[in-house]
Amino acid sequence: MRSTWSVKGKQKQIPTYGHHATVSLFGCVNVRNGEFLCMETNQCNAQSFYAFLRYTLAQYEDQHVIMILDNARIHHAKILKPFLETNEHRLTLNFLPPYSPNLNAVERIWGWLKESVIVNRFHATRKDIRKSVLTFLEHLDAWPKKVLQRIGSFAMMGN
Repeated sequence: MRSTWSVKGKQKQIPTYGHHATVSLFGCVNVRNGEFLCMETNQCNAQSFYAFLRYTLAQYEDQHVIMILDNARIHHAKILKPFLETNEHRLTLNFLPPYSPNLNAVERIWGWLKESVIVNRFHATRKDIRKSVLTFLEHLDAWPKKVLQRIGSFAMMGN
């Protein structure tokens, strides 16, 4: 919840164009080093999630990735099964219990992004919001220890 000051009896009016521009993102956070991977997509569907899984594995070529996910339908899509079977030696998907976003570290990053980029700001165009999101992501890249603090991971904070 956010608040603002105004003259008593005169609510502040903020001109808008009627709707916010939006972007759709997939993301994951490395709880060991604070690295945040993010991919923009046109739609949040199973095909886009499949592309995100391929992107993530490409970033961690010689490592086993354990991804913590909610139970969104796209995370269980049939089109993923062959890919998951082929890459079971490199990728493990662990699903959280229903209605438990507080257990998912990436949800803390999404909340931080919303606080920093969306709350009390109006983005008239997709280009405007993308610019703000990219600035936020650059901040995350520059300050991985802040990411670890935000998600409550102490794995690398002492290093």
